[in-house]
Amino acid sequence: MCCGEVTRRPDSTPAARVRHAVLVAERVRIREIDDDEGRRLLRIIRRGTGSVVTWRRAQTVLLSAQGMPVATIAEVTFTSADRVRDVIHNFNADGFDSLYPKYKGGRPKTFTLPERREIEKIAKSKPAEHGLPFSTWSLAKLADFLVAEGVVDDISHEGLRVLLREEGVSFQRIKTWKTSRDPDYAAKKARVEHLYAIADGEVMPEEGEPEVVFCLDEFGPLILQPHPGRQWTERGGKHKDPDREPRPRRRATYTRPHGVRHLFAAYDLGKNQLYGHIKPRKHRTRFLEFCRYLRGLHPPEVRIAIVLDNFSPHLTTKKDSRVGDWAAANNVEFAYTPTNSSWLNRIEAQFTALRYFALDGTDHASHKEQGSMIRRYIIWRNKHAADERLREVVDRANVA
Repeated sequence: MCCGEVTRRPDSTPAARVRHAVLVAERVRIREIDDDEGRRLLRIIRRGTGSVVTWRRAQTVLLSAQGMPVATIAEVTFTSADRVRDVIHNFNADGFDSLYPKYKGGRPKTFTLPERREIEKIAKSKPAEHGLPFSTWSLAKLADFLVAEGVVDDISHEGLRVLLREEGVSFQRIKTWKTSRDPDYAAKKARVEHLYAIADGEVMPEEGEPEVVFCLDEFGPLILQPHPGRQWTERGGKHKDPDREPRPRRRATYTRPHGVRHLFAAYDLGKNQLYGHIKPRKHRTRFLEFCRYLRGLHPPEVRIAIVLDNFSPHLTTKKDSRVGDWAAANNVEFAYTPTNSSWLNRIEAQFTALRYFALDGTDHASHKEQGSMIRRYIIWRNKHAADERLREVVDRANVA
């Protein structure tokens, strides 16, 4: 360094920092656009009709594509530099969709998205988790708590009810739930969910993994008894016709000497088909007979997986290894749900539909008649798998 030369440090005054921040902010530019996008922007600008908002946004994007800085664009379009940057960022992220305004009628929402998420989170929690001596929230208690905690400034009971309904939260009865204590719960659940992902087409099966996935379980016992249900009949009341027939009644069954039956059923997730065999007993031999039937539905080289619960006939034991031996010899994988977690088995929702469509409101005189009804329902169900009411019942019952 020569004598007399003075080293100048960068100006670090507040005014200099502001100027530097402005220069950095003004470097915002539109991404590279091709010829087709440029011509589309020109068509929007030259068109005499359409939204003024779209025209201004397209003009901003085109000027930025031509190399004009943000400050100059703001002067040309008579708007603020922050607005110009917003238009450029939105176009870089969403393309031409960002040019068209998304108008929505009605009053704007009172609460922001983070506030709505926090309200939903607190509503689905227990008051005891927040140190309150209540077992459940009422609208009044929940509204008071939200205001006291500063989540919202003010909220009415009706406004809170409408907000929760919009977020899909409703006041429901609590049902009992048996928690699984299976030490391998996480691994079993993950395997079942992975098989479902394969069946749903979300994951491609790797080499050696199953290509076909069945859900198997037994439905029953099937007993010859009147099943509660509903049907169309004459109305009662003081204006009823005195000459009409009496309302249908169900018989009382004090003794049931006809024994029971069991339905072995399997649901093919890929084909959306239900299969079932009615047997007088459910033991390991009958279970393997039904598994052989499922194996025969596909070529031997196609590996299949069967999701099922931990019912003793489904398991391989030290005294009886037939299940494991048969699976190893026939290119089959048995995927067991965790203990007390049969809700993971998707066939449970199919059983709900079977009960709804084929058994509710019936009183069969023989197992032959009842079995015929179930078999004919399975045939109908496989032919009408896309039936709207069927899908509604299954979707409502399905939790896996």
